Amino acid sequence: MRVTGAGAPSVPDSPLADTVLERLTAAYGPAGDPERAVAQRAYMKDVAPFLGLTTPARRALSRTVLAGLPRPGEADCAAVALRCWELPEREYQYFAVDYLRRHVRHCSSGFLPVARHLVTAAPWWDTVDLLAAHVVGALVGADRGLAADMDEWIGDDDMWLARTALLHQLRYREHTDTARLFDHCLRQSGHPDFFIRKAIGWCLREYAKTDPDAVRSFLAREQGRFAPLSVREALKNIGA
Repeated sequence: MRVTGAGAPSVPDSPLADTVLERLTAAYGPAGDPERAVAQRAYMKDVAPFLGLTTPARRALSRTVLAGLPRPGEADCAAVALRCWELPEREYQYFAVDYLRRHVRHCSSGFLPVARHLVTAAPWWDTVDLLAAHVVGALVGADRGLAADMDEWIGDDDMWLARTALLHQLRYREHTDTARLFDHCLRQSGHPDFFIRKAIGWCLREYAKTDPDAVRSFLAREQGRFAPLSVREALKNIGA
């Protein structure tokens, strides 16, 4: 087991991760486009350097990287993700997110601290939103006891943890914990940042596909507490 930076989970020993990272860096690095990388970095507000891979090219390379490899266990998932997050270029983190989306069903609730680290290290919407909906959401859906952690995250000073708590139920549909969803939205209703206000509208808009009347009633009751952006996003497809 390798120790990472302060506060980060330790990287488990994983021969599978050794193979994945060796193949991954050998495949991604030479395929980069420095000119495109500059534009990608600027578009993502300088959150990280890029190699300059297009999404189709990256996914094709990823299939080659993973060809013939066995299904990972939880320790393998943690090792791959944490080691990808140690690499500077953003495409390695995209690979890790895709890998976790595919294999998170093999992870227990004990994986949540790893997911928390991935959300808070070099955070931006491009990784956080997918981790929220597909990784954290899957973990909480499999162990509803983790909802208590979401109740903590929603009040965290780290905006990206709060955004994750708001978005983790995006794919739950009829299994949404409506009371918790509405409570989380109310707890962050006064937040000044665009990314929280947008997330409030997004999670309500998504739930409105399942129960539009509940969202309308909630906003009719509480509309004065939300930024116009949040209300507009929430009602975009259902009207007031």
